[in-house]
Amino acid sequence: MYDVIIIGAGPAGMTAAVYSARQKLKALVLTDNIGGQTLWSTEIRNYTGYNLISGFELTEKFKKHVKEYGVELKEDEPALDLEIDRDGFIVRTKKEKYQTKTIIVCTGKKSRMLGVGGEERFRGKGVTYCSTCDGPLFAGKDVAIIGGGNSALNAALQMIEIASKVYLIDANAELGGEAVAREKVKTSPKVEHIGSAIVERINGSEFVASISITAGGKKRKIDVQGIIIEIGYTPSVEFAQILAKNKDNEIIINNKSETNIPGIFAAGDCTDVFGKQIIVAAGEGAKASIAAFKYVSMKR
Repeated sequence: MYDVIIIGAGPAGMTAAVYSARQKLKALVLTDNIGGQTLWSTEIRNYTGYNLISGFELTEKFKKHVKEYGVELKEDEPALDLEIDRDGFIVRTKKEKYQTKTIIVCTGKKSRMLGVGGEERFRGKGVTYCSTCDGPLFAGKDVAIIGGGNSALNAALQMIEIASKVYLIDANAELGGEAVAREKVKTSPKVEHIGSAIVERINGSEFVASISITAGGKKRKIDVQGIIIEIGYTPSVEFAQILAKNKDNEIIINNKSETNIPGIFAAGDCTDVFGKQIIVAAGEGAKASIAAFKYVSMKR
């Protein structure tokens, strides 16, 4: 019997693990990977204490901090289901069933798909959702980035350094995102912003060869060898059927990180909390752990 099982190992989950260990809770972290979306960030400039740090470096620091406290961490073992038990809860994975007094869900988000022809076929063959992971594959090539928010801007800034040409295909007429990144992208001679655009299809034979779009009412076919899709994310909460969610499929929590099920808490990007940022997720993870500790203490 664990005092708390933390599901997810991004900023929220790893911070919850540290706080749980410091409160002497018997904790287990279950995750499919360590770092989550943080791992994909090349440059983080707004995490207090670091003027500049990569997502990989920050993830390694999270991991080291958690290991120093001896928290049990099972990687490649995501939760598949949550059950209410007489003595608390059961978390089921592909390998085992774990019993716990409380749960903190910190599973973050996953990339949203375009849902157009050719996307699934060319996934891993020119279509990617991670410029940090796969950007180097497109060195010296022409690339289309789909999206117009911060994620798309960050991908464009990365690809400016290594690609030959960058087409930024945006459903909105004007670019969004942070002003500084937006200006850098707009002033780069490598970038062509195509606003009011709809992606119709991804084309190719064995690998991506072009993308068909409609922009301003006109159809256009653009030759590219890589397509990076950055149109947002959807919460990774399929396993949490017993938890209440909003219209965006985010877990609904109150200001104490409590869900609709007493004893189950949630934190970070998988919730309806305002501000999807690394530092916000970390703070929410700390708050959820404190709330879980109080819940366990009252039950003793």
